[in-house]
Parts: sequence; structure tokens; C-alpha cells
Amino acid sequence: MSQVNRLLVIVAASAATVGSSAAVPAVALARAAPAAPRTLAPPPVRDEDRSGGDHLTVTVRHAGGAADGTRELYCHPGGGTHPDVTGACAAVGRNTQWGKDPFAPVPPDSLCTMIYGGPATAHVTGTWAGRPVDATYDRSNGCEISRWNGMVPLLPDLGARR
Repeated sequence: MSQVNRLLVIVAASAATVGSSAAVPAVALARAAPAAPRTLAPPPVRDEDRSGGDHLTVTVRHAGGAADGTRELYCHPGGGTHPDVTGACAAVGRNTQWGKDPFAPVPPDSLCTMIYGGPATAHVTGTWAGRPVDATYDRSNGCEISRWNGMVPLLPDLGARR
């Protein structure tokens, strides 16, 4: 009988007398089994892993000039056709809080100033923090303007345009 098998028999017999037969043999078997070879190779990289799942498509209309158009944004790591990748990723990141949707619309019972911020609209789709995004923005009142401004530079900075 080998030394390892002898150890298993002794440990199993001891465990049976103590009454903890489930825990100790598992430890003994773990010692008896040869160690699995360890690998330091990284896991395979998939397309969705490259962006950390954070990919947004931002379409802006009626803002005027270069602000209009469709831009792609990847965060973690940053990339895409957005003119300010780092700032746009930071804008969404600062609005991301546990239990709160950073793209949530203005609550319907909100009291908003009747300030018109212009005809600009934006549509943001994609995935952020593993969740689907499909949000629309406009500048139709003070609440909507504030919501828009909270996402600058993901959305273009339209300042005090009216």
C-alpha cells in the first residue's frame, strides 16, 4: 500500500470515528490527486470583450453644423468615431450609479421651467454596463435641457442656444 493510500485510509477511519466523514476525506482526496498543470495564457478575446460591452451609437439632429450626425463610441477601452471619446465615456460614467439608469428619461411628474433650448434631438442606442440603451434627448424644457447638459460631451455642448 502506498503512503498516499495509507493516509487516505487513516484519515477516512479517523473521520468516521469523529463524525465528520464528509469534510476530511475531501481534503485527503485533494492531497492525493496530482496537481493540475497551471497555465498563464489569457482567455480568448471576443469582440464584445474588447469594448467591455460599452458601445453606444449617438445620432444628433437639428443641432447645426458639425454637431449633427451619427457617431460610434466604445469605452473600456475607448475608441470609435466620437470626437471626444475620453470625455464622452467620462460623462456617461459620472452619471452611472448603482440602481440608477444613466439614460432614464425625465420623470413625468417633474416640474420643469418652460425654457426652449432649440430643436436639437439625440438618439442614443447600444449597451452600457451590460444593459441595453435606447434613449432619446431633446431640449424642449428646462428639465430636458438639464438632462442633455448632464451628458455633454457624449451629446454636443449647445450652451445657451435657443
